[in-house]
Order: sequence, then C-alpha cells, then structure tokens
Amino acid sequence: MEISLIFKIAAVGILVTMLGQILKHSGREEHAFLVSLAGLVLVLSWILPYIYELFLTIQRLFAL
Repeated sequence: MEISLIFKIAAVGILVTMLGQILKHSGREEHAFLVSLAGLVLVLSWILPYIYELFLTIQRLFAL
C-alpha cells in the first residue's frame, strides 16, 4: 500500500468532517449526510483493489 493513499484518505476525512460540521451547524443535516456518504464511497473506491488483492492472496494461501 502506498503512503500517498493514506494521506489522501486522511485529507478526505478532514475535508468531510469540516464540511459536515459546517452543514450541520447551518441546519442542513441531509446535505451533511450526503457529503459523508460521498466521502465514504470515494475512499472505498480507492481501497477496493487492495481488498480484492488481499482476498486473492488469502485464497492462494489456503488453496481454496
């Protein structure tokens, strides 16, 4: 796993947290939820290949 991916995930987390707090304090809880959901989907799309590779490695390890 690349260190730049960890920094990207941290940056998205900070940005989503800030936007979520701003939106919650302005009374737009629905938009804050959508921002959080979009951040989650973005990060999952980045780490999905690594999760797939992990499962393939485990499958090869146990020869299933």
